[in-house]
Amino acid sequence: MLEREMMNLLENCYDKALEGVLPGERTVVELAEDYLAKSSSREKAIDNLIGYQTVLCGTNGFITGLGGLLVLPVAIPANVASVIYVQLRMIAAIAHINGYDIYSDQVRTIAYACLTGSSAANILKNAGIKIGEKVAVNIIKKIPRTVLVKINQQVGFRLVTKFGQKGFVNIVKMVPLVGGAVGGAFDAGMTLTIGNIAKKVFVE
Repeated sequence: MLEREMMNLLENCYDKALEGVLPGERTVVELAEDYLAKSSSREKAIDNLIGYQTVLCGTNGFITGLGGLLVLPVAIPANVASVIYVQLRMIAAIAHINGYDIYSDQVRTIAYACLTGSSAANILKNAGIKIGEKVAVNIIKKIPRTVLVKINQQVGFRLVTKFGQKGFVNIVKMVPLVGGAVGGAFDAGMTLTIGNIAKKVFVE
């Protein structure tokens, strides 16, 4: 996959993630508000959200079922597209819970950066954003379009590399019994990491 194709995939998944693609699936705003209503604090709502989405990404049945519903601009394994979809819904919900405009280009781009996992800190640092700063909401609003383009370029490169590594995991999945456990653990582990990074980036 080329970096350009990866960015097309992210754009497609983010748009669909905000509104939901499954019958009866809630929008990201509805999802976030539901967690808020059932939790004693914003932080608790986010932790509960991350926990559930981590389990979701580790469930192969859901991943397989969702893949066919995504109309993607590139040929990509259904489980990869589905995991990205779930992770972007989680990131956007976290951003909404803490008061960010999930429909803005700035939040969209930062959400993509979160998908890179441990690389997110360096990518955002280059844009003048330090993870964990409580002034982040104001900084993100002011990120110029030229900087967003540079962030997207770095994200595209990192994710192409990341999912190239996931290709190895997909090969392991072909091994009876072991495959499913390895694939589920990989997806769940990455989702937990990404959720915690998003929590630090989109601070209250």
